[in-house]
Amino acid sequence: ISYSLESLFPQDGKDVFGIDKKSGEIRLRTDLDFEDVSLYRLQVDATDHGNPPLSGHCKVVLEVLDVND
Repeated sequence: ISYSLESLFPQDGKDVFGIDKKSGEIRLRTDLDFEDVSLYRLQVDATDHGNPPLSGHCKVVLEVLDVND
């Protein structure tokens, strides 16, 4: 199975997160800042290598908390 990541909101959120194409593990590429963006909506797509290939997707919602306050 191969995994891919799309940012639904905000559009530039794909630069913040990365996904391991083989395991599907989502990781941060940069720090998060509550003052900049407090909510991210991502879509994870999974596609197998069958004939024909089948795919599925799920939505991941990430809420950033302001731990300094």
